[in-house]
Amino acid sequence: MCPRRTANLMDAIVKSKKSRVRRIALITVACVVAVVLVGMGTVLAVGGIFVPATYLQPWSATYYQQFTDPRMQLVAHAVLAPSGHNMQPWTVQLDATDTDVLYLYADSTRLTPAVDPFARQTMVSQGAFLAYLQVAAEHLGYSASFELFPNGTYDETNLEESMSALPVARITLAKDPSAATDDYDSLFVSDTNRSPYTEARLTAAQSDALSAVSGSSAATLSILTTKQDITALGELGIEGTRIETEYLPATEESDAVFWGTEQAKNEARSGFAVEGQGTTGLMKYFLQGLITIVPAVNDDAAGAKNAIALTAAGVAHSAGYALISTAANSRAEQVEAGIMYAQFSLRARTLGLVTQPLSQVLQEYPTMAVPYAAIHAKYAPEGQTIQMLVRVGMPTTQYPVTMRRDAASLVYSP
Repeated sequence: MCPRRTANLMDAIVKSKKSRVRRIALITVACVVAVVLVGMGTVLAVGGIFVPATYLQPWSATYYQQFTDPRMQLVAHAVLAPSGHNMQPWTVQLDATDTDVLYLYADSTRLTPAVDPFARQTMVSQGAFLAYLQVAAEHLGYSASFELFPNGTYDETNLEESMSALPVARITLAKDPSAATDDYDSLFVSDTNRSPYTEARLTAAQSDALSAVSGSSAATLSILTTKQDITALGELGIEGTRIETEYLPATEESDAVFWGTEQAKNEARSGFAVEGQGTTGLMKYFLQGLITIVPAVNDDAAGAKNAIALTAAGVAHSAGYALISTAANSRAEQVEAGIMYAQFSLRARTLGLVTQPLSQVLQEYPTMAVPYAAIHAKYAPEGQTIQMLVRVGMPTTQYPVTMRRDAASLVYSP
């Protein structure tokens, strides 16, 4: 055979082999990509990417308009208020004889006794509801006055029954053409931002504007911005987070109200979800699907490690802290502290700031006793009760809003 023909034949064979190898490689890559896409699609579908998020409906600025009763229009705003464990422990009764009056009750079926054994945080949450309702009332042209515990305070020996029988507040509305508020738009912004904040310090004007919310409240607001205080309170925040994540009753309580899919969140509309860690977009659905398919991804050890790391990163970048205290620790004072906390948080957002409660260190179960005593010894030396510890600063990212109950579901008759 001619050497040239032989060479050409060999070249053809080599090219044919290379072509086959390339085709095989392309087919292999295509198969891998297809498998990955199918896998991701499955995970995203399990995570609820195609499920409408009805649990976010109350965040719409027009949501309240479905109600004709002005009282319910205000409740539709107030349901956006922050609450311990996002349990939203509120029920309301509309006065049947006076269309300007409604009553707020604590919902004893939504308590978190592991982390809140005396229901103190539940009372703080009642105050937050009242503050949001008041801002909404002012925006809609009403004044809203509160009478706390109008039928008397709780029987602490029979707390759950008392909560069902005795209102936290009697709320009276009155048309007020002069009513106005600067904080209405802040109702619709996430109340908690756990991310690290910028290095910007609070300006004197910002501190003054935040301090102005204290008014004549029974609660006291202190804004702390020195390096020493920021370091000390940050360390206490980390320690409180660590202790809570190691306290089995607390982790079990949190696990019971964590919802990992869109459908579960639509049904629960309260409690925890991945949004609480700032997860948004496709990553939210991917993480929800992954947690559902492989629950070990979100076991207590992983959750504890993530919570501590998130807190440590946050406190390392904070402009300051707010402490909200009361002279004693009565139920009315707890509610007043909640009103002040919500007012502070709303005003912060109006000023372009963000906040994060770091109140684990204020919880009253036994294993938290040492840091609880430490923060009170340093910052409440005259026997006051610190009701809230809150980070504040300029955001580096915006946090997503979280689940809220339908306003109509809050209405009951005791």
